[in-house]
Amino acid sequence: MPRGNTEQVKCHYKGKEDDFIVFVDSAQAVRDWKQDSSIPLVQVVSGWKVFVTQKHGNQGIYDEASNGALDSEFGTHKEDDVVKLILEKGVVQESENKERSGDRNITQGPSVAH
Repeated sequence: MPRGNTEQVKCHYKGKEDDFIVFVDSAQAVRDWKQDSSIPLVQVVSGWKVFVTQKHGNQGIYDEASNGALDSEFGTHKEDDVVKLILEKGVVQESENKERSGDRNITQGPSVAH
């Protein structure tokens, strides 16, 4: 059975010192929110965490952004305000994880001589 075949959508904001990432439900949800800001952010954002990439662009390991990093970049560390700024000024990026399939436990099948 294939595993890991999911779409990942994120909004990437390149700051002065670091790059910030927010995961969103879909690119269409972000476009709709930009046109009509009365749409609740809960219907757009997945997880409510702001991640920092330690100057690795939109790749690499994502660490949760500290209040100090948010304050120095955005002037506030309130997540609502920071997420709005990232969605307004960031770039939406879509990627799909390739499915992974394979033998889960080869010791329980006919390929092993008992």
